[in-house]
Amino acid sequence: MKICVMGAGAWGSALAIHFSLHGHVVSLWTHNAEHAQALSQDGENQRYLPGFSFPPTLRIDTQLNDAELVIIATPVAALRQSAERLQAAGLGEVPVLAACKGFEQKSGLLPHQVLTEVLRQNVSVGVLSGPSFAQELAQQLPCAVTLASDHLAWIKTMAQTLNTSVMRLYANHDVVGAAVGGAVKNVLAIATGIADGLHCGLNARAALMTRGLAEITRLATALGGDVTTMMGLAGMGDLILTCTGALSRNRQVGLMLAEGKNLQQILNELGHVAEGVYTVNEAHQLAQHLGVEMPITEILFQLIHDNIAVAEVADALMERAPKVEW
Repeated sequence: MKICVMGAGAWGSALAIHFSLHGHVVSLWTHNAEHAQALSQDGENQRYLPGFSFPPTLRIDTQLNDAELVIIATPVAALRQSAERLQAAGLGEVPVLAACKGFEQKSGLLPHQVLTEVLRQNVSVGVLSGPSFAQELAQQLPCAVTLASDHLAWIKTMAQTLNTSVMRLYANHDVVGAAVGGAVKNVLAIATGIADGLHCGLNARAALMTRGLAEITRLATALGGDVTTMMGLAGMGDLILTCTGALSRNRQVGLMLAEGKNLQQILNELGHVAEGVYTVNEAHQLAQHLGVEMPITEILFQLIHDNIAVAEVADALMERAPKVEW
């Protein structure tokens, strides 16, 4: 299959490497000509994914060419512009998967909703979500992820076509649930990083993750998602990985917040986008609008907006009134 991966960050590069190694004709697109030249000359992405060589068949592009599938792996903030580029290049009806996780700022739209809004004639739009770190995929370590779309027949075909011995794919018709799980787990990873950084213990980590899954489920179902999706790869699976994995950027944000560093300093040090930082605001606003109880998200919203100190986060959560679990 001819695949265009838009976005030459760590995740886009890992996806391009993976699908190239498994027999697909892949182009890795970047809007930055200097970055494209560096990628071609170095034979790897030294800035975002150093140490992983590009297969000889992988093409680096700054122009959008014909493709049978487009995978957009930019940050969510660049998703709308990427879709508009596709439309302008005459590729607006090519099947497209969003491989980014979060809510669009201000609009509060999920990735597939942004794509549908821009690519109005495209009937094959979905998301790629689930527990997956770029470095491990580039290393060809095994993983399993979800492909979700309202267009169930198409997404089943994509899962069969793209499935490999390294990346096992599961088709899902609940695109809302998959997208919400992928977005909000980043918020919980920041919270878990804070708890770990404050040495709250493994009991606290387990509690945060479990109650965090309840928050994700409440928001997902309020938006029309299916509760069973939250028990799968795009829900619990992604939450476990992002909250516990050392490669998680959002968990690193929480750990550095616990050290007393300010948010801007942390983002500068990371050098990568940590989507959870931006998702906090949108998830909080959606919860307020829908009347969904999300106490962990609420506490992080207060922390980011300097209404509470990082040392008070655990106390603020533990001092809530007792309640029935479900």
